[in-house]
This record gives sequence, structure tokens and C-alpha cells, in this order.
Amino acid sequence: MRQLSAVAEGVLLAATFACLLANACEVVAKAAGARFVTENAAEVGVDRKWIPGLAVLEGAGAAGLLLGLLGLPRLGAAAALGLVLFFAGAVAAHARARVFHNLAFPAAFLFLAVAALGHFLGAA
Repeated sequence: MRQLSAVAEGVLLAATFACLLANACEVVAKAAGARFVTENAAEVGVDRKWIPGLAVLEGAGAAGLLLGLLGLPRLGAAAALGLVLFFAGAVAAHARARVFHNLAFPAAFLFLAVAALGHFLGAA
């Protein structure tokens, strides 16, 4: 396997930390029932009753990223892959509902999850 440059490794590591922080904040917002979360869910056709379950999935991904950063890179890779799938679904939900005005948010989370996956695949 081809080695990444130190700069690329640093960028992927920084993106992994950003992914962890962003998802942790989003889990707190979901758990608190933040208005922007419930309004966005309604706008894309996700029933409010799904939000706690989505928060658990996203929280599991964030926890897995943390464990990956603490020395379990395969678990980190699995968590990052789960977040990639989670946010691919979020982007698809926005596209299906034709809600494009805030598509940048799930797309940014998807981008960070892909970068985290790249980090852990390079470390595993």
C-alpha cells in the first residue's frame, strides 16, 4: 500500500478530530431536541420519533472514532464507515425531498466521515 505524506496524514487526522467534534455536537443537539434538528427532519420527511434512534447511531459513530483515535484503528474505520453510510443517507433524504438549501450540512458531515475513514484505513 502506498504511504501518505506527512501533510496528508495530518490533514486526515485533523478532519477526523473535526468529524468527532461535529458529530458529538450534533448528538447533543438531537438529544436536546433542538429546534433546527426537528425542523430539518420534518422538512426532509423524517418523523420526529426517529431522531433519538438517529442520535444513538451517530453517537455510536462518534464513540467509535474516539476509540479509534485512542488506539483501536479498525474500530475507528468501522465507525467512520458507519458515519459515511449515515450521512450518505442524509444527503439522499435531502435530495429525495428536494431540500437543497441546507444540503451543505450533511454533505460536510459526509466529507468529514470520508476523511476519517481515509485516516483510519491508513493507520490500520
